[in-house]
Amino acid sequence: MGKMLGFAVPLVASLMMVGASAGAAQAGPDGVWELDSHDTRIALALCGDGSQLCGTLVWLSDVDYNKQYEPYLNKPVTNGLAPSGPNRWKGGMTLFGKKISGTISQQSETQMTLQGCMLMVLCKSYQMTRVE
Repeated sequence: MGKMLGFAVPLVASLMMVGASAGAAQAGPDGVWELDSHDTRIALALCGDGSQLCGTLVWLSDVDYNKQYEPYLNKPVTNGLAPSGPNRWKGGMTLFGKKISGTISQQSETQMTLQGCMLMVLCKSYQMTRVE
């Protein structure tokens, strides 16, 4: 009985963690997300047939250097990234006037990662946090 209980506790804990991560995945990407630099926010939403991801640059901080990015404010960052796995979208984006190919992955209800490459060699990764 002791051995069975020793096995059951980790199993139940594992199942609870799987259930919790499934719940986070169900929250979906719709919302406003802030880059880890805390100077840029992008509104994301499912679009097209409901499986694609669209996004618009909706906010820039008051930092002076952001004035150069104002022409991109309220413009699309992407018009439909294609799903490439659970909570993952891939395709072409325009970030601050630069065309990139990239991937957006949702790790949890409040965390995402945007990875983009320009000319297949200049790559950058951004952590994004959902804005309440």
